[in-house]
Amino acid sequence: MYWFFDITFFQVAMSFLTLFAIREAMIMVLPDEIAGPGGWFIDTGRETCED
Repeated sequence: MYWFFDITFFQVAMSFLTLFAIREAMIMVLPDEIAGPGGWFIDTGRETCED
């Protein structure tokens, strides 16, 4: 349990930034059917602009 107290704020912040960068890279690289509007892995929003 003492290992938990060794984690710093900087380590947690860098983890979130790394995950965000990986997510953005996946959105840019993968096709829209996988990571895009209506994607099954990462859904970035609605497929159309109509309500």
